[in-house]
Amino acid sequence: MVSPAASAGRLGSALPFLLVLLDLQYQGAECGINAEVEKQLEMGKKLLAAGQLADALSHFHAAIEGDSENYIAYYRRATVYLAMGKSKAAIRDLSKVVELKQDFTSARLQRGHLLLKQGKFDEAEDDFKNVLKSNPSNNEEKEAQTQLTKSDELQRLHSQALSAYQQEDYEAAISLLDEILAVCVWDAELRELRAECYIKEGEPSKAISDLKAAAKLKNDNTEAFYKISRIYYQLGDHELSLSEVRECLKLDQDHKQCFSLYKQVKKLNKQIESAEELIREGRYEDAISKYESVMKTEPEVPIYSTRAKERMCHCLSKNQQATEAIKLCTEVLQLEPTNVNALKDRAEAYLLEDMYEEAIKDYETAQANSENDQQIREGLERAQRMLKQSQKRDYYKILGVKRNARKQEIIKAYRKLASQWHPDNFQSEEEKKKAEKKFIDIAAAKEVLTDPEMRRKFDAGEDPLDAESQQGGNNPFHRSWNTWQGFNPFGSGGGPFTFKFHFS
Repeated sequence: MVSPAASAGRLGSALPFLLVLLDLQYQGAECGINAEVEKQLEMGKKLLAAGQLADALSHFHAAIEGDSENYIAYYRRATVYLAMGKSKAAIRDLSKVVELKQDFTSARLQRGHLLLKQGKFDEAEDDFKNVLKSNPSNNEEKEAQTQLTKSDELQRLHSQALSAYQQEDYEAAISLLDEILAVCVWDAELRELRAECYIKEGEPSKAISDLKAAAKLKNDNTEAFYKISRIYYQLGDHELSLSEVRECLKLDQDHKQCFSLYKQVKKLNKQIESAEELIREGRYEDAISKYESVMKTEPEVPIYSTRAKERMCHCLSKNQQATEAIKLCTEVLQLEPTNVNALKDRAEAYLLEDMYEEAIKDYETAQANSENDQQIREGLERAQRMLKQSQKRDYYKILGVKRNARKQEIIKAYRKLASQWHPDNFQSEEEKKKAEKKFIDIAAAKEVLTDPEMRRKFDAGEDPLDAESQQGGNNPFHRSWNTWQGFNPFGSGGGPFTFKFHFS
């Protein structure tokens, strides 16, 4: 059952009908209504006034079954159909009313209104002219004259729109069609024409709403569904494209264009879904391979290559292949400078390469185009901390390893540098002091980068061995050269042992 609140808007457009209905009781007597039919009509009228459209409709159905020649029953049912948005059914009933009672001016006037909305100018004008010939009331005569004038103006605009289209002046054609469709809202052909103008003007996304309306207004409109699917496909929305082309095939499974498009979109959609699943599983190399297949499947529509490169850039960044990620992200950003995803992924790749200022710039650009993205805000703050950190002491640089270096690489680099810079290798006091400082930094770098928790903090922009970054200013990790004397750079745990190194 439809609630009064849900039906209020639709009933507003049917108000002329309802006002007429209130004055139709005398006409019911002319119809010779039997008791049962009269009962059904009264019940239907009360339910209609209460906004209970479905229930009202059932009573008017019953009234017509009881008396198929009762024009009042058809008229009232037309009112309900119109309130429910079923204009075609309303026109059928109004036509039956006119057939049964030629001088029923209200029915002709209402049918003329509906025909005008469908863009059927000649038929609408016939109704308005017949109203004028049927001894109408003053209000009906005025309304019929007004609608005839409007119809003449619409036909003039229609001729101008067709002329503009033929002359390839699509902008002018769109402007004229806007005026016509403000009245002829149910004209499928005019909507399809405006959609074609939008496509010619390079604005296919604007054509979609007109084509969707045309698909509903015309039965078995496979051409509209095909065009909608093609537009979505060209815009890179493969999922909606697949949905629309399936609607086309539901109407005609042998439609050659729709079937060909369906096969292409289905294959591409399957590849993209598979690639995204691989990304969710962290299988970045396989996902890259799958997106390379996407580019081969659709080399003609640029958006798919761009989207594939964007996702490949993401995979490379996640896989810590910084150089390759930066290159591919840059390709995407040359085409789409404000692509937030590519900016974020390139920023992360820049951080892996210690290119902090470049990362900050990318994050700031991304934030300007997506202000409420928490991931961007956190990334920017982290990049700023890392830049500040790099201006003090960078443990990765001290050991000469990349940020994605494994623990074994870190230990290997540490051993090599600790052996090289051990103070016992130097003779002069000045050289020893320089070596002592270098050795302390090397040992500190090894301590931080081989401890998972300390490394995590450092990667987030916080130096766990920096007294300034520790609460209270007392750093329990602060070390001096004395602490590291007797330290074995080749030991597994890095603890003190019983002899010093002497190199001859």
